[in-house]
Amino acid sequence: MRPLAALFGRRARLRWLHLIIGGALLMPYFLVGTVLVGMTGGGEPVFSSLPAQLIAFGLALPMAAVTGFFALVRPLSVAAARALCGVPSALLADGPARTRQARVRTAGWYTLHLALGGIVSGATLALPPFAVAVIALPFFAGLRETWLLDGPEALREPWALALAPFAGLAMLLALALAAAVAGAVLARRAPVLLGPTPEDRLAAAERRAADLAVRNRLARELHDSVGHALSAVTLQAGAARRVLDRDPEFVREALTAIEETTRRTVGELDSVLGLLRQEGEPGEEGTAYGPGLDALGGLLAHCGVPVAYEREGDPEDPGVVAPVVAREAYRIVQEGLSNALRHGGGAASPVRLLIAVRERERELMIVMENPLGERPAVARPGGGRGLRGVAERADLLGGRAEAGPYDGVWRLTARLPLTAVEATGTADRAEGRR
Repeated sequence: MRPLAALFGRRARLRWLHLIIGGALLMPYFLVGTVLVGMTGGGEPVFSSLPAQLIAFGLALPMAAVTGFFALVRPLSVAAARALCGVPSALLADGPARTRQARVRTAGWYTLHLALGGIVSGATLALPPFAVAVIALPFFAGLRETWLLDGPEALREPWALALAPFAGLAMLLALALAAAVAGAVLARRAPVLLGPTPEDRLAAAERRAADLAVRNRLARELHDSVGHALSAVTLQAGAARRVLDRDPEFVREALTAIEETTRRTVGELDSVLGLLRQEGEPGEEGTAYGPGLDALGGLLAHCGVPVAYEREGDPEDPGVVAPVVAREAYRIVQEGLSNALRHGGGAASPVRLLIAVRERERELMIVMENPLGERPAVARPGGGRGLRGVAERADLLGGRAEAGPYDGVWRLTARLPLTAVEATGTADRAEGRR
């Protein structure tokens, strides 16, 4: 049964159909070839001459090859190979053929498809009626007087007539075998000729890297904005619950801080989700997102811990600090406050924040210090992304960041480039590498 399935199964039938489609596509080129042969053949009928037909077939293939160089031939051929030849999608390229190598490969596939399709479809049209007539010879006397038995007298012998049905069946099996072999050849060559070229693989890798960079950026934004808000709200809600009966004023202040934090976070979340609807790249001109250092006052006022804020220069001036740097600096401060809330010495432990504009070094320096907690921080499943996100933000801008215990406190230090040219150019190159 397996040999019969290989010749007449569903896959074999689909491949046979694919070959017949190739023969149909070859017909316009073949007709042009017959016209050219007829013009040079002195008026001799082309369709009655096998050599003339072979010459017309030979002339049709180069014309088909030229057509194969069009960019849109590849996606059409890929769709047909995927649906009818049973070639896995992962082995085939996506999109039009844009490089020279891809077009040459596509032209080779198109020519091979039409060549094999022309042969198989021609045989499919001509051979079955002849084979059926041969099978019927012993049973219909009228057929024996036709051109089917024009030839040696031996063909009219009883033993020859008895073998005629088997000869006809053998012709049909040979046709099915030829179609199966031709279909298998096309299926084997499809990954080579229609598969991705090195340029296609490079373009796909760049697309994946760009998607990953956007996804990582969204993850950092959500982690820093939403994570900080949840930490602050949790801390303030817990503190308010403990003093609910004896300090209504503190509870009122805590609820106000929770309200302001959630309102601010909803606005930041809208900005982050707006990245998904932007047509341009995040951070391009006109596609700014997220708060900058000018919004730092609201963050520090309702962050849940007392903050001693010092600044040198004017970090809130967009003419001094590029907007993209100001946004990343805001997120770094936000993550530092979240760490102080989760791992520091509690709500009463102050945080020291220094933001300095260093004109000589052309950099913005951020230093945050908070007391170390009395007990080691509890490791959270999936946690530990905050400091990694800080390092990534600094690295994407061409700066650097580090964090760790220092003289009895936890210190977070970040140095970022100052100007838009330095920051944006470096960030774009770094994003492109990721």
